Amino acid sequence: MDEQSRKRTSKRLSYVLRHRPDSVGLVCDPRGWVAVDALLAALAAHGEAISHDDLVEVVRTNAKQRFAFSGDGARIRASQGHSIDVELGYAPATPPDTLFHGTHVGVVEAIQREGLLRGERHHVHLSADADTARSVGARRGRPVVLVVVAAVMNADGFAFFLSDNGVWLTEHVPPRYLRAPAGDGS
Repeated sequence: MDEQSRKRTSKRLSYVLRHRPDSVGLVCDPRGWVAVDALLAALAAHGEAISHDDLVEVVRTNAKQRFAFSGDGARIRASQGHSIDVELGYAPATPPDTLFHGTHVGVVEAIQREGLLRGERHHVHLSADADTARSVGARRGRPVVLVVVAAVMNADGFAFFLSDNGVWLTEHVPPRYLRAPAGDGS
């Protein structure tokens, strides 16, 4: 499978497993899992046949590790980013002192007023390092990296969770826990 095919398949998996399993006739279990065989059959029935080996390759090579197989390899789910109702089962975790959120310059003023909102997703996504946050922010324009004072937030009673692929999750980051952007955003 070439790079372009892997990218296209990854985007399709993100759409199906995070947002619209019903678009191919699937229903995720309460924790977001679907049977691998059912996923492959559903995609094939909708004109998007991929082999089991190609699915494994897409999951294994995804730089952001967006997907996870169950321990026995029979089920698959998105690691985070769902807009559908799922409970991923992540236990609360103690975050590092600071975390980072990558965004683009066009929304910084609104974030400074309202904080970081989860929108249609279950959580706000935060990175443990500024470089990862910068690459996330660059997807939609000139990136800006915001610093989240996570340890203080956590001490004030806000829960944090660490996804299987290392993304930190929380429901909302009020403006008082945000610090000036890290770096100049370039």
